[in-house]
Amino acid sequence: MLRGEHLTTEGILKIISIKASLNLGLPDGLSKAFPNIIPKDRSVVEYTGIQDPHWITGFAYGESCFFVERSKSKTHSLGFQVRLKFIISQNVKDVILINGLKDYFDCGDVILDSRDMSHYVIRKISNISDVVLPFFAKYPLQSSKLADFANFCEVANIINSKAHLTQEGLDRINQIKSGMNRGRNSN
Repeated sequence: MLRGEHLTTEGILKIISIKASLNLGLPDGLSKAFPNIIPKDRSVVEYTGIQDPHWITGFAYGESCFFVERSKSKTHSLGFQVRLKFIISQNVKDVILINGLKDYFDCGDVILDSRDMSHYVIRKISNISDVVLPFFAKYPLQSSKLADFANFCEVANIINSKAHLTQEGLDRINQIKSGMNRGRNSN
């Protein structure tokens, strides 16, 4: 574009070829309009492991979720179970990175789903309390996700103190949950 090549047919075809090689490729409309486009070859990047914990914090800003799950339960006296999940998701083509996160934190699970997504999930409360919370306390988020993390910590404290087994604790968790993630923008 700096050389003005995008103003020519050949330049537009180069741009579309590059777009075809990125993320999910060309959307249907472009694929139909340019059926003979060959995606540009991409260089292979060799994964060398996670070297910097600050990188994880930055990556988590865009790709993670601090999630509070509340589900009905016949085995809990109030009729609900509360669980925390820390999730990072990527396209399955980046599963090596997702496995690298699991190796780095030495806990959690890697899950592949039917939508070609890979997910790194930590849901065991001891791993949340002993690994996730201390990590983000030491390498804090510098963004709006910091508020979700603070809420996540508060729910973890409620669970760890067993207050989630009381109506007051469950009500507080429901209140916190309603303001997290996308719910925060509507309050």
